[in-house]
Amino acid sequence: MRAIQITQTGGPDVLALRDLPNPTPGPGQALMQIEACGVNFIDVYLREGRYPSQLPFVPGQEAAGTVIALGADVASDSFKVGDRVVWCHVMGTYAEFAVAPLSKLIAIPESISVRQAAAAMLQGMTAHYLAHSTYAIQAGDTVLIHAGAGGVGLLLIQMAKRLGARVLTTVSTEEKAALAREAGADETILYTREDFATKVRELTGGKGVPVVYDSVGKTTFDGSLACLRPRGVMALYGGSSGAVPPFDLIQLSTKGSLYVTRPTLKDYTATRADLEQRAGDVLRWVAEGTLKLRLEHNYPLADAAQAHRDLEARKTTGKVLLIP
Repeated sequence: MRAIQITQTGGPDVLALRDLPNPTPGPGQALMQIEACGVNFIDVYLREGRYPSQLPFVPGQEAAGTVIALGADVASDSFKVGDRVVWCHVMGTYAEFAVAPLSKLIAIPESISVRQAAAAMLQGMTAHYLAHSTYAIQAGDTVLIHAGAGGVGLLLIQMAKRLGARVLTTVSTEEKAALAREAGADETILYTREDFATKVRELTGGKGVPVVYDSVGKTTFDGSLACLRPRGVMALYGGSSGAVPPFDLIQLSTKGSLYVTRPTLKDYTATRADLEQRAGDVLRWVAEGTLKLRLEHNYPLADAAQAHRDLEARKTTGKVLLIP
């Protein structure tokens, strides 16, 4: 099979297209022919070596496709050959074929395309846990969402509005601001032109917000803390600008008994019940048309390096997919 393999960590050029043996499903696993796989910032962190992984490896943790073989000990009432499925948090999806445990697979509703499912799974469930669990948004809350035109950002804006929030968001350009407003953002802040923390204080009458959802990290962290009201929550769920340097925890006290959390999706889908609930909500909303996806950034598998370059350079909006 054709697959992207990383033999050493580094920049996008380490993403090499190779011919590798087809994987074989083991007990409790299925083999899928991949039709679309998602590109996410966690793939960048693994490629860079920021997150450790044993070399060599095939990157990618999210895909959708068709079951073509089953391993041993698969229950007859479980998935079968020919089923369309989507999954995440299983390494090895930058490829034409991949294996995954049946416990990680979610059936794709008939009314959703495979590409829609691949686009919705990881980022949709991330937005879901952030809005419903990390800080459970209440009607009337004013929330700040960084990178409002990004893949998670656009979905998180929609979910926050669904829950009755007033949404403030940061973006880098007028074009991205328009996308964020289309998703439902009430106020867009161009961080390239003004200090977002000062603007958030102005927009909240000096009170601050109860939660900041921050996927940017290094360049926004201090400003995000400055946006919070007393006992507010800083949900740092990514680091697209780099890792946050160490800081003195006394700042959380002096700024108003703040909370900081570094959540990750795997801990919010640790049980099958959690996975089915979050994935079920996201896919149902996509099917109903109440959760809108942006799917304009599709790259051939061989162009994985360019997909990473564009993602890191903030040239993409919405979801980035690789098509084997």
